[in-house]
Amino acid sequence: MGLESSDVRTSDVDAGDERARAAAEAVARRSYGKLVAFLAARTRDVAAAEDALSEAFAAALADWPVSGCPANPEGWLLTVARRKVIDMYRTRRRDEHAGEEMRVLGFGLDGGSAASEGPAIPDRRLALVFACTHPAIEANIRAPLILQVVMGLDAKRIASAFLMSPAAMGKRLVRAKEKIRQAGIPFRVPEREELGERLDTVLDAIYGAFAEGWTDGAGTDGARRDLAEEAIFLCRVVTELLPDEPEALGLLALMLHAEARRRARRDSNGEYVPLAEQDVQLWDAEMIGEAEELLRRASSMGSIGRYQLEGALQSAHVFRRRSRVANWEEVTQLYDALMAVAASPVVAINRALAIAELHGAELGLAAMQEVAGDVRLAEYQPYWAARAELLARAGAPDKAREAYEMAIGLERDASVRRWLQERQKALGG
Repeated sequence: MGLESSDVRTSDVDAGDERARAAAEAVARRSYGKLVAFLAARTRDVAAAEDALSEAFAAALADWPVSGCPANPEGWLLTVARRKVIDMYRTRRRDEHAGEEMRVLGFGLDGGSAASEGPAIPDRRLALVFACTHPAIEANIRAPLILQVVMGLDAKRIASAFLMSPAAMGKRLVRAKEKIRQAGIPFRVPEREELGERLDTVLDAIYGAFAEGWTDGAGTDGARRDLAEEAIFLCRVVTELLPDEPEALGLLALMLHAEARRRARRDSNGEYVPLAEQDVQLWDAEMIGEAEELLRRASSMGSIGRYQLEGALQSAHVFRRRSRVANWEEVTQLYDALMAVAASPVVAINRALAIAELHGAELGLAAMQEVAGDVRLAEYQPYWAARAELLARAGAPDKAREAYEMAIGLERDASVRRWLQERQKALGG
C-alpha cells in the first residue's frame, strides 16, 4: 500500500510538472514578444528584458507544479520579470537613486500582484519592431534583430536564413541590443515622414518569420504554427496603422494566400501534397477572398513593389488551380517584373520553372543556369529539387537522379523527403 501511495504522489508531481511546462511553453509561443516589448519599452534594454523574462519562466517551472498555473500566466510572468529587472538595476547601480529610477521607469517597487490578475498587458510589439530598425543600428542586422527579440527565434535558425554562422550572428545580435541601450533608442512607431527604409525592414522581418512558420506544412509544430500566426497579426497591425502603404497590403495578401492552403498541404496520412495536386476544396475561401481584396486595394495606389508582385503570383496560382486554365504566360510576366524590382536566386529559380511550363524544360534549365554559379545555392534545397524536376523532364535521368539526391539530403521535412524519394525512384535505373 505504501508503494502504491508513493507511486501516486510521484505520478501527480510528474503530471504537475508536465502541465506547468506545457502552460509555460504555450505562453512563450503566444506572448514572448509581447512581454519582452513591454519590459524593454521602459528600460530600453532588450538584453535585460530577455534575461529577466528567462528567469521568470524558470521561476514558473519551479512554482506552477506546486501552486498551480495562475489564472493569468502572462501577468504572473510579467510581475516576476519586473522584479528581476529591478534587482538587476539595483545590483548594477547600488545607490539611493536606483529606486527612484525604477519608479520613473514605471515599474514600482512593491512588486504587487496587480499584473497577475489585472487587465490584458498592452501590446507594444510593433514599437519594439520599429526600435530594432532605428538608423543607429546597422542595416543588415535589423531584420535578424526583430526575428530574435520580437518573434523569439534563436540565433542558429536566424543565421541559417541569412547564410551566416550562428556564432557570428549571435555576436552581432548582442552588439545591436547594446546599441539600443547605449543610444537610448525610443520604443515607438515612427511618424510617417520618419519611416523611409524602416518599413521595408519591418516587412522583410515579418515575412521572414512567416516563412519559418510556413516550413511546418503539417501544422504539428506549435512554435512554428504560432510564428506564422504572429507574423500575420503583426502585418495586420502595420496595415491598420499605415492603410495607404501598398507593400504592407501586398505582404498581408501574400501570407493570407499561402496560409489559406495550409490544410491542403498534407493528405489524411500526413504526407506532402504539392500545389499542383492539392484539393482546392480544402483551401480557406474566406482568407483567399480577403487576400484578393487587399491586392485590389494595393494596386489602386499606383506603386508596385516586391510583395504586391509575390501576392499577385499567389493569386495567379489560385486562379489556375481553381479554373484549370493555364496562365503560365501571366505567371512568367509577373516573375519578370519581380526580377526587375527584387532580383534574387530564389526568384530566378521560380521564374525558370514557369518558363519550363510555358516553353519546355530545356529553356527552363537554360534560365536556371543563369544563377547556377551562385554559391548560396549549394545548400538550397529548392534549387536542387527544381533542377532535378527539369532534368527529368528534359530526358536526363542520371543527372536528375543526382540532383534529387542533393535535394533529399538537404530536406528537413520527412514527408517532403519521402515525396522526393518517390520522384527519384520513378526515374528508374
